[in-house]
Amino acid sequence: MKLNKNKVCTWLVSAYLAGAAIGCQPEEFGNGNGLGSVPEAAFTVTPVAGKINTYLLEAETANVLGVKWDIGDGGGSFLGNTIDTVFYPDAGEYTITLTAIGRGGLTSEASANVEVLTSDPAAGNLVLGGKMNEGDDAAWEFVQYSPGVSVNMEGGKMVWTGGGWGQAGIYQTIEVESGKNYKVDMLVSGSGSVNTWFEVYVGQAEPVPGSDYNDGGKRLALNTWAGCATSAFNGKLSTISCDGTNGGVFSFEESGTAYLFIRGGGENLGTIAIDNVELRGTN
Repeated sequence: MKLNKNKVCTWLVSAYLAGAAIGCQPEEFGNGNGLGSVPEAAFTVTPVAGKINTYLLEAETANVLGVKWDIGDGGGSFLGNTIDTVFYPDAGEYTITLTAIGRGGLTSEASANVEVLTSDPAAGNLVLGGKMNEGDDAAWEFVQYSPGVSVNMEGGKMVWTGGGWGQAGIYQTIEVESGKNYKVDMLVSGSGSVNTWFEVYVGQAEPVPGSDYNDGGKRLALNTWAGCATSAFNGKLSTISCDGTNGGVFSFEESGTAYLFIRGGGENLGTIAIDNVELRGTN
Protein backbone atom coordinates (compact mmCIF):
# COMPACT_ATOMS: atom_id res chain seq x y z
CA MET A 1 0.00 0.00 0.00
CA LYS A 2 1.27 3.45 -0.87
CA LEU A 3 0.00 6.50 0.96
CA ASN A 4 0.50 10.07 -0.12
CA LYS A 5 0.95 12.71 2.54
CA ASN A 6 -2.45 14.08 3.52
CA LYS A 7 -3.21 17.48 2.08
CA VAL A 8 -5.50 19.54 4.24
CA CYS A 9 -7.43 22.37 2.67
CA THR A 10 -9.39 24.82 4.77
CA TRP A 11 -11.47 27.82 4.03
CA LEU A 12 -11.81 30.70 6.45
CA VAL A 13 -15.09 32.54 6.58
CA SER A 14 -15.75 35.94 8.02
CA ALA A 15 -18.88 38.02 8.09
CA TYR A 16 -19.32 41.79 8.26
CA LEU A 17 -22.59 43.28 9.35
CA ALA A 18 -23.43 46.99 9.01
CA GLY A 19 -26.60 48.82 10.13
CA ALA A 20 -28.05 52.19 9.29
CA ALA A 21 -27.50 53.63 12.76
CA ILE A 22 -24.70 51.54 14.26
CA GLY A 23 -21.82 49.43 13.07
CA CYS A 24 -21.09 45.88 14.22
CA GLN A 25 -17.74 44.10 14.41
CA PRO A 26 -17.15 41.11 12.12
CA GLU A 27 -18.35 37.78 13.49
CA GLU A 28 -15.65 35.54 14.96
CA PHE A 29 -15.59 31.76 15.13
CA GLY A 30 -16.14 29.99 18.41
CA ASN A 31 -17.58 32.87 20.39
CA GLY A 32 -21.05 31.43 20.82
CA ASN A 33 -22.52 32.84 17.60
CA GLY A 34 -23.17 29.36 16.15
CA LEU A 35 -20.59 29.55 13.36
CA GLY A 36 -18.00 27.39 15.13
CA SER A 37 -14.42 26.68 14.05
CA VAL A 38 -13.20 25.21 10.79
CA PRO A 39 -13.14 21.40 11.24
CA GLU A 40 -9.82 19.63 10.95
CA ALA A 41 -9.72 17.28 7.96
CA ALA A 42 -7.07 14.62 8.49
CA PHE A 43 -7.17 10.84 8.56
CA THR A 44 -5.09 7.67 8.60
CA VAL A 45 -5.44 4.54 6.47
CA THR A 46 -4.38 1.19 7.98
CA PRO A 47 -4.63 -2.31 6.46
CA VAL A 48 -6.94 -4.57 8.48
CA ALA A 49 -5.07 -7.69 9.60
CA GLY A 50 -6.49 -10.93 8.24
CA LYS A 51 -8.79 -9.26 5.71
CA ILE A 52 -7.77 -8.97 2.08
CA ASN A 53 -7.81 -5.46 0.55
CA THR A 54 -9.63 -4.03 3.57
CA TYR A 55 -8.53 -0.77 5.22
CA LEU A 56 -9.43 1.06 8.40
CA LEU A 57 -10.12 4.78 7.97
CA GLU A 58 -9.77 6.95 11.10
CA ALA A 59 -10.55 10.67 10.85
CA GLU A 60 -9.55 13.41 13.27
CA THR A 61 -12.53 14.62 15.29
CA ALA A 62 -11.48 18.16 16.26
CA ASN A 63 -14.45 20.48 15.53
CA VAL A 64 -15.98 17.71 13.36
CA LEU A 65 -19.74 17.04 13.48
CA GLY A 66 -19.90 14.70 10.49
CA VAL A 67 -17.83 13.25 7.66
CA LYS A 68 -18.20 12.23 4.03
CA TRP A 69 -15.92 9.69 2.37
CA ASP A 70 -15.13 9.30 -1.32
CA ILE A 71 -13.15 6.07 -1.62
CA GLY A 72 -12.12 6.65 -5.24
CA ASP A 73 -14.03 3.79 -6.85
CA GLY A 74 -16.24 6.04 -8.97
CA GLY A 75 -19.22 5.79 -6.66
CA GLY A 76 -18.93 9.37 -5.34
CA SER A 77 -19.05 10.56 -1.74
CA PHE A 78 -21.27 9.22 1.03
CA LEU A 79 -22.01 10.05 4.65
CA GLY A 80 -19.93 7.86 6.94
CA ASN A 81 -18.35 7.59 10.36
CA THR A 82 -15.10 9.04 11.68
CA ILE A 83 -13.96 5.42 12.07
CA ASP A 84 -14.91 3.37 9.01
CA THR A 85 -13.68 0.52 6.84
CA VAL A 86 -13.34 0.18 3.08
CA PHE A 87 -12.92 -2.91 0.91
CA TYR A 88 -11.39 -2.85 -2.58
CA PRO A 89 -12.08 -6.03 -4.55
CA ASP A 90 -9.99 -4.93 -7.55
CA ALA A 91 -6.32 -4.07 -7.88
CA GLY A 92 -5.53 -0.43 -8.68
CA GLU A 93 -4.70 2.94 -7.20
CA TYR A 94 -7.51 4.76 -5.39
CA THR A 95 -7.71 8.30 -4.04
CA ILE A 96 -9.60 8.49 -0.75
CA THR A 97 -11.02 11.93 0.06
CA LEU A 98 -12.41 12.93 3.45
CA THR A 99 -14.77 15.90 3.78
CA ALA A 100 -15.00 17.03 7.39
CA ILE A 101 -18.18 18.94 8.30
CA GLY A 102 -18.28 21.38 11.21
CA ARG A 103 -20.70 23.82 12.81
CA GLY A 104 -22.40 26.24 10.45
CA GLY A 105 -21.74 23.92 7.50
CA LEU A 106 -18.02 24.72 7.37
CA THR A 107 -16.01 22.03 5.58
CA SER A 108 -12.44 21.06 4.84
CA GLU A 109 -10.92 18.20 2.85
CA ALA A 110 -7.98 15.81 2.96
CA SER A 111 -6.92 13.13 0.47
CA ALA A 112 -4.59 10.12 0.38
CA ASN A 113 -3.75 7.53 -2.29
CA VAL A 114 -3.98 3.78 -1.65
CA GLU A 115 -2.40 1.26 -4.01
CA VAL A 116 -4.08 -2.17 -4.02
CA LEU A 117 -1.65 -4.65 -5.54
CA THR A 118 -3.87 -7.69 -6.20
CA SER A 119 -7.54 -8.33 -6.81
CA ASP A 120 -9.60 -10.37 -4.38
CA PRO A 121 -9.88 -13.81 -6.04
CA ALA A 122 -13.40 -14.28 -4.65
CA ALA A 123 -14.83 -10.80 -5.31
CA GLY A 124 -12.80 -9.46 -8.23
CA ASN A 125 -14.71 -8.01 -11.17
CA LEU A 126 -15.53 -10.64 -13.80
CA VAL A 127 -16.52 -8.09 -16.45
CA LEU A 128 -14.07 -7.27 -19.22
CA GLY A 129 -14.15 -3.74 -20.63
CA GLY A 130 -16.39 -2.50 -17.84
CA LYS A 131 -14.55 0.81 -17.43
CA MET A 132 -15.62 1.81 -20.95
CA ASN A 133 -12.17 3.13 -21.76
CA GLU A 134 -10.86 3.37 -25.31
CA GLY A 135 -10.94 -0.07 -26.90
CA ASP A 136 -13.24 -1.60 -24.26
CA ASP A 137 -16.05 -1.89 -26.80
CA ALA A 138 -14.15 -4.90 -28.23
CA ALA A 139 -15.16 -6.90 -25.13
CA TRP A 140 -18.87 -6.52 -25.94
CA GLU A 141 -21.21 -7.95 -28.56
CA PHE A 142 -23.70 -5.40 -29.93
CA VAL A 143 -27.32 -6.34 -30.65
CA GLN A 144 -29.78 -4.23 -32.66
CA TYR A 145 -33.31 -5.48 -32.01
CA SER A 146 -35.12 -2.79 -33.98
CA PRO A 147 -34.09 0.56 -35.50
CA GLY A 148 -34.31 3.87 -33.69
CA VAL A 149 -31.96 3.27 -30.73
CA SER A 150 -28.15 3.29 -31.01
CA VAL A 151 -25.39 2.26 -28.59
CA ASN A 152 -21.95 3.87 -28.87
CA MET A 153 -18.82 4.55 -26.83
CA GLU A 154 -18.67 8.27 -26.03
CA GLY A 155 -16.44 10.09 -23.55
CA GLY A 156 -15.50 7.02 -21.53
CA LYS A 157 -19.06 5.69 -21.30
CA MET A 158 -21.37 3.37 -23.22
CA VAL A 159 -24.27 5.54 -24.32
CA TRP A 160 -27.80 4.67 -25.47
CA THR A 161 -29.60 7.35 -27.51
CA GLY A 162 -32.66 7.60 -29.74
CA GLY A 163 -36.15 6.18 -29.44
CA GLY A 164 -38.97 5.57 -31.90
CA TRP A 165 -39.79 2.38 -29.95
CA GLY A 166 -36.52 0.85 -31.10
CA GLN A 167 -34.28 -1.32 -28.90
CA ALA A 168 -30.57 -2.16 -28.77
CA GLY A 169 -28.22 -3.86 -26.34
CA ILE A 170 -24.79 -5.28 -25.54
CA TYR A 171 -23.66 -8.53 -23.92
CA GLN A 172 -20.61 -10.60 -22.98
CA THR A 173 -19.95 -14.06 -21.55
CA ILE A 174 -19.04 -14.64 -17.89
CA GLU A 175 -17.93 -17.91 -16.27
CA VAL A 176 -19.85 -18.61 -13.04
CA GLU A 177 -19.89 -21.24 -10.28
CA SER A 178 -22.97 -23.01 -8.96
CA GLY A 179 -24.27 -22.03 -5.53
CA LYS A 180 -22.17 -18.84 -5.35
CA ASN A 181 -23.80 -15.46 -4.89
CA TYR A 182 -23.02 -12.77 -7.45
CA LYS A 183 -23.95 -9.11 -7.70
CA VAL A 184 -24.18 -6.96 -10.83
CA ASP A 185 -24.01 -3.18 -10.73
CA MET A 186 -22.78 -0.16 -12.67
CA LEU A 187 -22.75 3.62 -12.69
CA VAL A 188 -25.62 4.99 -14.74
CA SER A 189 -26.53 8.53 -15.77
CA GLY A 190 -29.13 10.06 -18.03
CA SER A 191 -30.94 13.16 -19.16
CA GLY A 192 -34.42 11.84 -18.42
CA SER A 193 -36.49 9.54 -20.64
CA VAL A 194 -40.06 9.14 -21.91
CA ASN A 195 -41.74 5.71 -22.08
CA THR A 196 -38.41 3.93 -21.78
CA TRP A 197 -36.98 0.71 -20.35
CA PHE A 198 -33.33 -0.06 -19.54
CA GLU A 199 -32.71 -3.59 -18.29
CA VAL A 200 -29.85 -5.77 -17.04
CA TYR A 201 -30.01 -9.57 -17.33
CA VAL A 202 -27.55 -12.27 -16.30
CA GLY A 203 -28.76 -15.62 -17.60
CA GLN A 204 -27.37 -18.90 -18.86
CA ALA A 205 -29.33 -19.08 -22.12
CA GLU A 206 -27.26 -17.99 -25.11
CA PRO A 207 -28.60 -14.89 -26.88
CA VAL A 208 -30.11 -15.56 -30.30
CA PRO A 209 -29.96 -12.80 -32.95
CA GLY A 210 -33.38 -11.32 -33.60
CA SER A 211 -34.94 -12.87 -30.49
CA ASP A 212 -35.83 -11.13 -27.23
CA TYR A 213 -33.74 -11.98 -24.15
CA ASN A 214 -35.13 -12.46 -20.65
CA ASP A 215 -33.36 -15.51 -19.20
CA GLY A 216 -33.02 -15.28 -15.42
CA GLY A 217 -35.33 -12.27 -15.25
CA LYS A 218 -34.43 -8.61 -14.83
CA ARG A 219 -31.62 -8.22 -12.28
CA LEU A 220 -31.74 -4.39 -12.31
CA ALA A 221 -33.79 -2.02 -14.44
CA LEU A 222 -34.92 1.52 -15.11
CA ASN A 223 -38.52 1.86 -16.16
CA THR A 224 -40.35 5.14 -16.64
CA TRP A 225 -43.73 3.45 -16.11
CA ALA A 226 -42.46 2.33 -12.67
CA GLY A 227 -41.37 5.88 -11.85
CA CYS A 228 -37.60 6.07 -12.39
CA ALA A 229 -35.48 7.70 -15.14
CA THR A 230 -38.20 10.25 -15.93
CA SER A 231 -35.84 13.11 -14.98
CA ALA A 232 -32.05 13.53 -14.93
CA PHE A 233 -30.27 10.86 -12.85
CA ASN A 234 -26.73 9.87 -11.88
CA GLY A 235 -25.51 7.13 -9.53
CA LYS A 236 -25.33 3.39 -8.91
CA LEU A 237 -27.94 1.48 -10.89
CA SER A 238 -28.66 -0.65 -7.81
CA THR A 239 -29.72 2.55 -6.03
CA ILE A 240 -31.70 4.13 -8.87
CA SER A 241 -33.31 0.91 -10.14
CA CYS A 242 -37.08 0.67 -9.71
CA ASP A 243 -37.52 -2.73 -11.34
CA GLY A 244 -35.75 -6.08 -11.13
CA THR A 245 -35.26 -8.66 -8.38
CA ASN A 246 -33.15 -8.85 -5.22
CA GLY A 247 -31.07 -5.73 -5.89
CA GLY A 248 -28.93 -7.37 -8.55
CA VAL A 249 -27.84 -10.31 -6.35
CA PHE A 250 -28.29 -13.84 -7.75
CA SER A 251 -26.85 -17.35 -8.02
CA PHE A 252 -26.94 -20.27 -10.44
CA GLU A 253 -27.72 -23.94 -9.91
CA GLU A 254 -25.13 -25.02 -12.48
CA SER A 255 -21.59 -23.85 -13.16
CA GLY A 256 -20.71 -22.70 -16.65
CA THR A 257 -21.16 -19.79 -19.01
CA ALA A 258 -23.53 -16.95 -18.21
CA TYR A 259 -24.41 -13.94 -20.32
CA LEU A 260 -24.42 -10.39 -19.01
CA PHE A 261 -27.00 -8.67 -21.21
CA ILE A 262 -27.80 -4.92 -21.04
CA ARG A 263 -30.47 -3.39 -23.26
CA GLY A 264 -32.55 -0.26 -23.60
CA GLY A 265 -35.44 0.93 -25.72
CA GLY A 266 -38.65 2.91 -25.89
CA GLU A 267 -40.19 6.07 -27.23
CA ASN A 268 -37.48 8.58 -26.24
CA LEU A 269 -34.41 7.54 -24.27
CA GLY A 270 -32.75 10.95 -24.25
CA THR A 271 -29.31 9.70 -23.20
CA ILE A 272 -28.60 6.77 -20.89
CA ALA A 273 -24.90 6.14 -20.20
CA ILE A 274 -23.10 3.46 -18.19
CA ASP A 275 -19.57 2.85 -16.96
CA ASN A 276 -17.80 0.94 -14.17
CA VAL A 277 -19.83 -2.17 -14.99
CA GLU A 278 -19.25 -4.85 -12.34
CA LEU A 279 -20.23 -8.46 -11.85
CA ARG A 280 -18.51 -10.05 -8.90
CA GLY A 281 -18.90 -12.64 -6.19
CA THR A 282 -20.21 -11.27 -2.92
CA ASN A 283 -18.48 -11.70 0.43
